[in-house]
Amino acid sequence: MNYIGIAMCLLSCVAAAIAMGFATGKAMDAIARQPEASGKINASLLLGLALTESAAIYGFVTALILIFAGPTTTA
Repeated sequence: MNYIGIAMCLLSCVAAAIAMGFATGKAMDAIARQPEASGKINASLLLGLALTESAAIYGFVTALILIFAGPTTTA
């Protein structure tokens, strides 16, 4: 049961990677359409990527906690 919890925690890392790729692609499309707005787009993109990365890190840390300090009883 512990491994299911670990897999669910690591699912946030996968979802964050997909979301970051999608956001970066959309930002590149926006810059290609309006190059004069690249400063604002980059600022918003970096803020969004930082928040997304923090969610991935929280999931990864939670998975590590479950691996190394989780329940030690076996059924």
